[in-house]
Amino acid sequence: MVEKERQKSLLIACMLAAVVLLSGCNDSKTGRACFNEKCFTVEVASTPLERAKGLMNRQYLDSDKGMLFMLEDEGIHNFWMKGMLIPLDIIWINESMDVVYLSRNVQPCKTEACKSITPDAKARYVLELNAGVANEIGLAVGDKATFDFYPSS
Repeated sequence: MVEKERQKSLLIACMLAAVVLLSGCNDSKTGRACFNEKCFTVEVASTPLERAKGLMNRQYLDSDKGMLFMLEDEGIHNFWMKGMLIPLDIIWINESMDVVYLSRNVQPCKTEACKSITPDAKARYVLELNAGVANEIGLAVGDKATFDFYPSS
């Protein structure tokens, strides 16, 4: 009987440890990305795993939401639409917070070999919004972006 209690206690301790570890792994960050007066609530993808997953397999994205990719360094960063279910506008932003490249209405890739989108300018951030949003807000290369970040809850 003592051995069963010990095993039960050990199992509970392991389960609690797993919950603590998993909650630390799900430290998702949110923020706001704005162009002039138009702002979007964004999920921030700052780790390699978050950036690799991105918005894959999402069936819907609210019109006022998006995903902001915080990249390791400013450079030419290719993006693709593999595993995507919704069309997007993809916006590349440099360290000075200038929009340096736009790819509008990018459609999901439905084949095994997906084409990469290669910007012609270096960027530090990439913002994905619903397709058509860039046109709706009149976004253009040279526009300024601002970001605000919220603490994780």
